[in-house]
Amino acid sequence: MAALPPAATALARRTAAPLTVLGAGLAALGLAGAVDPHRPGALPVCPVLSLTGFHCPGCGGLRAAHALAHGDPAAALSANALAVTAGALLAVLLLRTLVSAARDRLPPGRPPLPAPGRAAVLAAVICVTAFTVLRNLPIPAGAVLAP
Repeated sequence: MAALPPAATALARRTAAPLTVLGAGLAALGLAGAVDPHRPGALPVCPVLSLTGFHCPGCGGLRAAHALAHGDPAAALSANALAVTAGALLAVLLLRTLVSAARDRLPPGRPPLPAPGRAAVLAAVICVTAFTVLRNLPIPAGAVLAP
């Protein structure tokens, strides 16, 4: 059996981490697609919802992943718009990182996704908080965001 050429070995080494993360994400999406969250007892009840009666930011996330796995983006957005948006953003960042790694534009040993800056973390906290508050308010916007 012939060894891989050095260029192919280097490409495999550079893209291993992003491809691993991509594979794990696709496997998780496949698992979410295999389990029907609409069937009673298929998944555990959200502890935040059962203890407080409020929808947490993740409520509806598995239903959204299930809908995406079955090619229904409208149902996914209806179940949890935040999870769908965050998943799409992470997918774009991951694909960008994968392309950069394949083109040898990443330094060796760099993590698959760039570390977020302080402003990005603050923006994420504000978005998640606003989403959580809005989806629990008894107003039309809240009804749209609730799962």
